[in-house]
Amino acid sequence: MTNLQTFSGRARPRMAFLLLPLTVVALLTGCGTKGGNGATDGSMTTPAVEPAAAAALPEANTFGELASAPADPSPTAPTGGEVLHPKEDAVVFRAPGGEPIARLPRTQIGSPTWVPVIARQGDWAQVLLPTRPNGATGWLHATPDAVESAQNDFRVTVDLAGFRLEIHEAGKPAGSWTIGTGKPEHPTPTGRAFILASIQESVNTYSPIVLPLSSHSASHETFGGGPGTVGLHTWPDNSFVGKATSDGCIRVTREALNRLVELPLGTIVQIT
Repeated sequence: MTNLQTFSGRARPRMAFLLLPLTVVALLTGCGTKGGNGATDGSMTTPAVEPAAAAALPEANTFGELASAPADPSPTAPTGGEVLHPKEDAVVFRAPGGEPIARLPRTQIGSPTWVPVIARQGDWAQVLLPTRPNGATGWLHATPDAVESAQNDFRVTVDLAGFRLEIHEAGKPAGSWTIGTGKPEHPTPTGRAFILASIQESVNTYSPIVLPLSSHSASHETFGGGPGTVGLHTWPDNSFVGKATSDGCIRVTREALNRLVELPLGTIVQIT
């Protein structure tokens, strides 16, 4: 298992950043500018899914929706820190050895897909998915030939009522900042989410980098034609600090953003 600390600091932008036009950032964040059967002991082989059937499955991405996906069973609980990257598009199952429900792509909006593990049964891993509804999960057959596994010692907590964001490393505080949150009519969603991608903005000036999360707005089904993805980003001035003025995104200071962009993809963001 890789330790994702090796991807932090200066090395991380090389694996995570990408250049996308302003329109893509607006579509993603929505708050910028205005099968088969098998054993159940966790040791079975992957149920056979024909390539054509796998290709026909809905893609588990920020633009999709999996209404029948299992919900996060413990949305306030910490995880063990394991994150997975599918080496190729991976079939997502409803349960270990159960029905295939989606296809997790190897990359998401230009960044490699890293998803956090919330439960394990042998070679099977239950992961958070970056699709609607918020808290959607699924099971991957997480064998070494199918996925890359890494240990991510970072975690972000967001206290909406206290307008506070904190970064933790190996359980210890590693930074704390006052933030801005969603206005009452467009609240920032709560629960376990994760950093899905890192977008370096080359056109817009409100935030040099946007970090889309796996969660989506409950009040914006779409924003500018996109999926209403919630994100972490900064703002041209600090007028947002300690206020609920966004369309659901979490606005952070430039200092906080500079630290957040160093975190590995798949980092849990616990929003309460």
